[in-house]
Amino acid sequence: MKRQLVVITGLSGSGKSTGARALEDAGFFVIDNLPLVMLPDFLALTDHGYEKVATVVDARSSDFLGDCQEVLQSIKAEGHKVDVLFFEASTDDLVRRFSETRRRHPLVQKEGIIAAIDRERDIMSRLRSLATIILDSSGLTVHQLRQRVLASVLGSAEHKRQLQLQVQSFGFKNGLPLGVDLVFDVRFLDNPHFVEELRPKTGLDSEVSSFVLGQPDYQAFLDKLKDLLFFLIPRYSKEGKTSLTIGVGCTGGRHRSVAVAEDLGPYLLGTGCVVQVNHRDLDKD
Repeated sequence: MKRQLVVITGLSGSGKSTGARALEDAGFFVIDNLPLVMLPDFLALTDHGYEKVATVVDARSSDFLGDCQEVLQSIKAEGHKVDVLFFEASTDDLVRRFSETRRRHPLVQKEGIIAAIDRERDIMSRLRSLATIILDSSGLTVHQLRQRVLASVLGSAEHKRQLQLQVQSFGFKNGLPLGVDLVFDVRFLDNPHFVEELRPKTGLDSEVSSFVLGQPDYQAFLDKLKDLLFFLIPRYSKEGKTSLTIGVGCTGGRHRSVAVAEDLGPYLLGTGCVVQVNHRDLDKD
């Protein structure tokens, strides 16, 4: 099986951890501090497993960096797509980051942090020369750096498709869902629970759906909700968010919220995101 492999490397404090988390959220299997010489064995062991793999390689593996070019060439020769993503930053930025986090530079000795940074630049220069992507994180926020990582590795088109939308119906009487980002209350709509022939049914049944969606106020609500979501979703994606849960609530979570969530889902496919609809309280009394 052919893989997409990303080697995440660069200077300590320059953003490798941010890059690793971004790729992990995008579906990569991420390994920290795996010596490059072990990569061919790892890929062989997972031949029927992960299609996207990323590994973090830094100065902690300096004893194994001498053969990096040969290792990467052998992996490419097997047909795998390989990118070397090298993170760097200005010395001033690196010194400030270590000062703010109170972390110790992994190579610091008696000579101090600036000398340690210079020594690490020298150690990592071989890998930098092999880099297919170089990201300078100087002056960038975590969100900005995350966006650049995803755009560089996945390409701008695939990056835009990374946001996962989940529309979840629920009943307020059972509490708010955990992890919900946006909540919309549809209890202003007439309740099918009080219509005897509709009470035993759910929002998945056409009779209940027609009753809810056919109400005069519903179309106006849907138009305003679509306008809001179509405004927000691209901006959440631009900010680097990879998942968004939209809660739609009614009293019990069986009628109105279910019908509205089912109706909203197909509209959201127009955002270019992956959309899932689920119903937390559908089977509750």
